[in-house]
Amino acid sequence: MLKLFTLLVAAGIASPALANDTMAEVKTGGLIFAQSDDVSMVQEDLFISAAEVRVDYVFENTSDKDVESLVAFPMPDISGQVDNNSAIADYDSDNFLHFSTVQDGKPITAKLQQRVVSLGIDVTDELAKNNIPVLPYSDKTRDALAKLPQTIRKDWIARGLIYPMAEADLVPLWTLRSTYWWRTTFPAKKKVSVEHRYQPAVGGTVAISFLENGQPKGERFEEYSRKYCLDADFIRVAQQRAAEAGTNGANYTESWISYVLSTGANWAGPIRRFQLTIDKGKPGSLISFCGSNVEKIGPTTFRMTAEDFDPAKDFDILILNPPEAEPKTP
Repeated sequence: MLKLFTLLVAAGIASPALANDTMAEVKTGGLIFAQSDDVSMVQEDLFISAAEVRVDYVFENTSDKDVESLVAFPMPDISGQVDNNSAIADYDSDNFLHFSTVQDGKPITAKLQQRVVSLGIDVTDELAKNNIPVLPYSDKTRDALAKLPQTIRKDWIARGLIYPMAEADLVPLWTLRSTYWWRTTFPAKKKVSVEHRYQPAVGGTVAISFLENGQPKGERFEEYSRKYCLDADFIRVAQQRAAEAGTNGANYTESWISYVLSTGANWAGPIRRFQLTIDKGKPGSLISFCGSNVEKIGPTTFRMTAEDFDPAKDFDILILNPPEAEPKTP
């Protein structure tokens, strides 16, 4: 059974309040492997921070024959919308999370499959026929849409592919689904190491959003309590900081990180040894998440370990960031 874990640290230095803005986090997980009863996961070391996710696996083929497998890394869906609140930063790159992977110390060149869906219908070929890039928020996509013939423009608006903000500004409404994939071999009676790295799409908002007039109440507080396992100490310190700032915590920011732990559990049996390391970034930040057997291993880092781990639940992290210190005047 999961136990609650939160960390509380001393207050930071106040600074002017930030603009009211929210960015939705994008859930991303690990690699997905084709089902195999012969390949087990010996070890998984997972590192999560707002800047980077690193996952190191060790697999073992316990059979007396080589096992060929398909490996995939599904990128998060990117859905176009009129008001863009996605946490994706690099909208002009197909590899918008800067994903990379290595097997037994050698870089893997993965293939990229991209499909475009609108209202449940695959329209990938239709976009390609009209020379429209697939990334919804790319400047190149906006420029290409502006050149669409009127007949296609009207048809796509009627079908919900695009939305006319203005005559020359058409907003994509389709969803892009991207997956990196490659084939690999697990040699008989041997272990194989696989590592991958990417930049997470971190969501967040300004202020301490789970407090209403300094009090922990309302639907958002209830949601946070379930999702991040807020406890009495975490809430107390958050209230204290909001009161000290005198702005109901408006000069604080929240960061949300989500990781899909349950993705790809297709190996034989549970993970023999699982280790999760989380870096909250700043010593003055507060962090809350649901976990067990957690210990502090550094000023900003925490570690959770488990044996025979079955990843049946996804993982969500809340980081409450103090305001930046104002620069000193000479």
